[in-house]
Amino acid sequence: MTSYTAPIRDMRFAMDALGLLPALAVLPGYTDATPDLRDALLAEAGKLAEDLLAPVNFSGDKQGAVLENGVVRTAEGFKEAYAAYVEGGWNSLAFDPEHGGQGLPWLLGFATSEMWVSANNSWGLCPILTSGAVELLSAHGSSEQKELYLEKLVSGEWNGTMNLTEPQAGSDVGALHCRAEKEGDHYRIRGQKIFITWGEHDMTDNIVHMVLARTPDAPEGSRGVSLFIVPKFMVNPDGSLGGRNDVFCVSLEDKLGIHACPTCTMSFGDNDGAVGFLIGEENRGLNCMFTMMNNARLGIGLTGLSIAERAYQQARDYAKERVQGAAGQPVTIINHPDVRRMLLTMKATVEAMRGLIYDVVSSLDVTRAHPDSDVRSAARSRVDLLTPVVKAWCTDMGVEVASLGVQVHGGMGYMEETGAVQHWRDSRIAPIYEGTNGIQAIDLVTRKVLRDGGDTVAQYALEIRTVLSALEADSDTVLTSLHTHLSAALDTLETATRWLVTEAGDAPDKALSGATPYLRLFGLTAGGAIMARGALAADDDDLDFHIAKRRTAHFYAENILSQATSLLAPIQNGSESIVAFAEDQF
Repeated sequence: MTSYTAPIRDMRFAMDALGLLPALAVLPGYTDATPDLRDALLAEAGKLAEDLLAPVNFSGDKQGAVLENGVVRTAEGFKEAYAAYVEGGWNSLAFDPEHGGQGLPWLLGFATSEMWVSANNSWGLCPILTSGAVELLSAHGSSEQKELYLEKLVSGEWNGTMNLTEPQAGSDVGALHCRAEKEGDHYRIRGQKIFITWGEHDMTDNIVHMVLARTPDAPEGSRGVSLFIVPKFMVNPDGSLGGRNDVFCVSLEDKLGIHACPTCTMSFGDNDGAVGFLIGEENRGLNCMFTMMNNARLGIGLTGLSIAERAYQQARDYAKERVQGAAGQPVTIINHPDVRRMLLTMKATVEAMRGLIYDVVSSLDVTRAHPDSDVRSAARSRVDLLTPVVKAWCTDMGVEVASLGVQVHGGMGYMEETGAVQHWRDSRIAPIYEGTNGIQAIDLVTRKVLRDGGDTVAQYALEIRTVLSALEADSDTVLTSLHTHLSAALDTLETATRWLVTEAGDAPDKALSGATPYLRLFGLTAGGAIMARGALAADDDDLDFHIAKRRTAHFYAENILSQATSLLAPIQNGSESIVAFAEDQF
């Protein structure tokens, strides 16, 4: 097991080579986001990640979170690390100064979050949910709710949670049973929620639950769902804490991974009824909750990158130390071609994911700060299109990279003592979180492609065509390879998109059967465009570093992006064999 080192050099390269930070720094409100400030932030965040979070990752996995008499105790070192995180102002980086935020771009906020999750996945999930709660209240809360809750959530002194899932409902939020009955200026909430990440713990003074529930006369299904603030402790008008609300953790889930993250079954209203406050209008709760969910989907996509980076670092370091080979000719295993293939697959995938996530988050910053409403609208469409790709492709790749990390270690990777298998176990929840990746693929195809007839995809394809033109203008071997494979991948994506619009728009079985391979095709292609942009920007300022970037991009083109064209067949032809298979034949 090796320590974690924040990949600050790679982070800076992604921001600068893709032109992200320079483009944001000229926007109103972001002029302080200079390279010097960025570098200082990343250096200090790296210290917190390396010195406080990483050392308690392995021990936290062994110790886990513990429920004792209704109180959840976090693993040793977690509470202290969180206190340092809040004291350092890290939670407030990207939030509105009106509520105590620092007003910096999400780009910088996500970069620091990458470090938290890489260093300690279980711990890093807590701030991700609080971030979503802040976005939800900022967009939909009343002035009184914002005044009462936002400052403490922005600082991280309180954390937020998302309470959607119930035992009988699963992903079908419209089937929930949790009830909300109006009582004066508030509601009484009664019911149970499961799989609530960081639903109860000892790291903050208060926990602000965002809870979906149904009022007595609400319509059936998702149209009858309302959203409520349900604080663990009541909040007095002056912001001080009052009495305990009727909401408790009744059990902790026994999970495959993220053992130090308390995943709770929460019971609301076992006594007098939990006091809740309506956000927005009755029966419009799911619309409000999607603000938090979309923020969380980008955050969970980031966890795919983060765990992949951690797994790569450990596999790389092990491969440089482990000696094995034919008798009389032992070498470190990094010299074996197949081990190099695995390590390069990990490295190239991590760099493609990082660039894609930073790119999308920068578009999110444009939606907040650009003075031109048309530019903001186009950026919003871009973020909406790419959010399911970030969430699903990056978390799928996180699992695959973590699995390769185990494989590089060989038999020792399967032993808990090395820590490699923890990364795989921790990674496996991410494709399920915040709408399974199958749901993300369905969202991409139905809401993002078919709804506008593929227009937003066409706009994104034009961006990639610009990259292809730049590649074509250079005869360099690496750029030629990138041009060949990126062009083929984009042609395949455009062909698949046209087919979905013309052939599958009125045929749900066709569209949904090919949704997952379509999303993977999209992710591979988007990652290829990111790697191409990085290769184009690599120069001789730091010869070895930039040569490595170009070679990594070359590997991505030949070994990963080249797989994209094979996905057209299951997109177009997969439904017949899927639908034809009778239920009793399984």
